[in-house]
This record gives sequence, C-alpha cells and structure tokens, in this order.
Amino acid sequence: MLLMHASAMMDLPIPSSNYCHLSFPASSSSSSICLIPGQVRCTQPHLRRRLCSSNRRQFMTVRAELQTTEPTTTSSSYTSPIPSHRVTVHDRQRGVVHEFLVPEDQYILHTAESQNISLPFACRHGCCTSCAVRVKSGQIRQPEALGISAELKDKGYALLCVGFPSSDIEVETQDEDEVYWLQFGRYFARGPIERDDYALELAMADE
Repeated sequence: MLLMHASAMMDLPIPSSNYCHLSFPASSSSSSICLIPGQVRCTQPHLRRRLCSSNRRQFMTVRAELQTTEPTTTSSSYTSPIPSHRVTVHDRQRGVVHEFLVPEDQYILHTAESQNISLPFACRHGCCTSCAVRVKSGQIRQPEALGISAELKDKGYALLCVGFPSSDIEVETQDEDEVYWLQFGRYFARGPIERDDYALELAMADE
C-alpha cells in the first residue's frame, strides 16, 4: 500500500503517530487513504465520492432527528388560590365612582392605590376616620380597625386602609368629622358654656 506523504496534503509536517493506516485487498493496491484526526483524505476520486456520500447521509439523518424533536411546552396559565372580589367605591367628596378587584388577603386602600385609584386616607393604620366608609352591600373584614368602635362596625362603617373584602362590596365615603362625631360626640359638652367668675378669682388667687 502506498501512503500519501503529509507534506503533499498540508503545509506543515505532521508526526507519523497521528496517521491511521487502512489496509485494502490486493485488487485495491492502487488506492490509498491517509487519516488524520478530524480529517479524511483520499487519493482516488471514487473513494472520495463514496466517503462524502456516506457523510452526507449521516448529516441528513442527524438533521432530521433534530428537526422532528418536539419542543417542551410549559403551561403559562396560573390561577391564584386567593379569590378576588369587586369593590365599588362611591367617592362623595370627588363625585366619582371607582370599581376595581381586590384579593381577599389585600387591603382595599393599598390595592386601589396600586391601580392608580385615589381614595381619601391619612394614617394608613386604621387609627383615624379619614378613610371611613359606609358599607351599602357586601362584607368587609377589618380586625385592625381601631379608629372606629364596635358599635359603628355593627352599623356598617369600615376603614378602607385596613379593610379586606370578604365578598363583592359597595361602599360610600363619609365626611371625616361626621364619623368622628358619631363615635365621640356624646362625650363632648353640649349647650352654651356659662362663665364662672368665682372660679376665675380662685384661680387667679393661687397665682
């Protein structure tokens, strides 16, 4: 068998240890193949065509397998286990009506603000009556509402800043002074205040 010299195939010499020699029958003594790692060279045209045809068939098989691979699909639909309820707020001060959805575990005021809905508020902690509303329909859970008494809660008043919707609800905003008076008005003195000159004289004498 004749071995093609490496200098005839490449510009740089390659050590003989990198060659792979293939033996052929006596009838094929006129043909020779020199294999270098990563390369194949043939001295006869009919052998070159045979190797190229074999490589092309293998490439087409691999390509077909890659094209027929089904892509992995992931479900993008996700339903939250926390139900949401429709909240309708009649803002008497501004003369507008707001409708939006609020999850059961979210404060009504905070959810409204996240949707660019402006509602009255002050402390945000349930300690005043600026965000007080009267519930016209539905149920509100408000365990942190310290700004209104249990009596007012039973009458249907609620605070939006610490209120959670338990169902679809419809509420109406109230004047802050109105709710404050309903809660504390009975403790204030009523009627005109009489002047007590004697008490003033005693106070001035102590000074």
